Amino acid sequence: MSSAHTCLRRVGLGSALAAAAVLTAAGAASAHVTVHPESYAKGATDGALTFRVPDESDTASTTKVQLFLPTDHPLLGVLVSPHDGWTAKVTDTKLRTPVKTDDGTITDAVSEITWTGGKIGPGQYEDFDVAFGQLPDDTAQLTFKTLQTYSDGKVVRWIEEAAQGDEEPENPAPVLKLTAAGTTSATASQTSAVASKASKASASDSTARGLGVAGLVVGVLGLAAGAFAVVRSRRTQ
Repeated sequence: MSSAHTCLRRVGLGSALAAAAVLTAAGAASAHVTVHPESYAKGATDGALTFRVPDESDTASTTKVQLFLPTDHPLLGVLVSPHDGWTAKVTDTKLRTPVKTDDGTITDAVSEITWTGGKIGPGQYEDFDVAFGQLPDDTAQLTFKTLQTYSDGKVVRWIEEAAQGDEEPENPAPVLKLTAAGTTSATASQTSAVASKASKASASDSTARGLGVAGLVVGVLGLAAGAFAVVRSRRTQ
């Protein structure tokens, strides 16, 4: 094999590996179940959370989503927004430690929401909106473990929690950070509106990331073409 062919082969192999690495990284970053916004004020009232569920299968559709809400630090006054084609089943659980509020003592709260009947196709996603009356004020974060069931029977368990300082696990659970208290009901409502807009903007970001990845791949292929031209020129001379 000539040195020109060897050089060209190495350039092509390096380009392919670089392109594959870029695409793999982009796919891994966007495939998780996430909660939006990513943070809220402790004790915030009259707000909403959006849970984004992407379908990462090449052939199967998502047919069931089970969202588990924490009961050690419960969300009070949970309401589920209707979605076309989906039926939501809400499960309440009696709290081990009742929560005292201005309206009285709360002894039970929503612990699970299960959506069925709909379908999220490959390469698509669905946003599930959950409103709340009040967030807890005695914790720094809330973890929402989620099970995603596919039409082929596969169940992806988004339940892993990373310890502080550790790398993100393979199937991380959605986590809502709770910041310093002091948000009023009016501010929380505004935050909810911003969260809705942010959810839509996130879809645009996904498109932008896809275009960016495509640009990187084109650039890599361009470098390979340039290397081929140089090698061919030298060989002709």
